[in-house]
Order: sequence, then C-alpha cells, then structure tokens
Amino acid sequence: MNFPSELKYTSDHEWIKVEGNEAYVGITDFAQRELGDIVYIDINSLGKTVTKEAVFGTVEAVKTVSDLFMPVDAKVLEFNKKLDTNPELVNQDPYGDGWMVKIELSDLSQIEALLSAADYAASVGA
Repeated sequence: MNFPSELKYTSDHEWIKVEGNEAYVGITDFAQRELGDIVYIDINSLGKTVTKEAVFGTVEAVKTVSDLFMPVDAKVLEFNKKLDTNPELVNQDPYGDGWMVKIELSDLSQIEALLSAADYAASVGA
C-alpha cells in the first residue's frame, strides 16, 4: 500500500495535503481497498464550515456506504467535479485525481495533531 510522506492522515482513513491555508482531502489507499469499487460520492457540505471529525459527505461502494470525516476545522470550497462522472478515480488514484474536496483551513495548528505516514501505516498494519 501507498502512504505518501508529504500528507497527513486521520485514524478514520482520510488524508490531507496542505497548500498554504488551503488543503485537499481524500480517502487513503487503505480505505479505498477496504471499500472496494466506489460508485458514488456525495458531498453535502459545499460552502459550509465543518468542524474537525464531523461528517462532510459519504462515499458509496458496491458493498457499503461510508461517512467521510473532516480532518480539521475548515470551510469546504470545492468538490472534485471529476468524481461526478468518474467516482472510480478514488480507486485508481486516491492521492491524485481521486481527491474529494478542497478546503480552507480554520486553524493551521490542527495539522500537527494528525498522523504521519509512518504512524498511519502502523495503525492499519501495513
């Protein structure tokens, strides 16, 4: 499994890539493998401020539906529109074209409390 070291991770299997006071959020390679073939993504928080660990949407796979949890306090700026017509991008490229939302960070210091790639890999037994 792949866990890029430049990202931060949550125990709920989300990743975050910080770029200044904005960031991209998606689900990890481990999470997409566990879910299986992803068929639909519903982001119900566009334009809203979402608190850390609150649900910002759902991901639907062939065998289950799973909540998506915000890694930090943030405002949801954008949904990855490519996922409307091609949700399997999450399975194919979870850390690239498969990102789910772009956010504006409310408190940059919250990033430090997230897991490193090594800590996340250890937590999933990889």
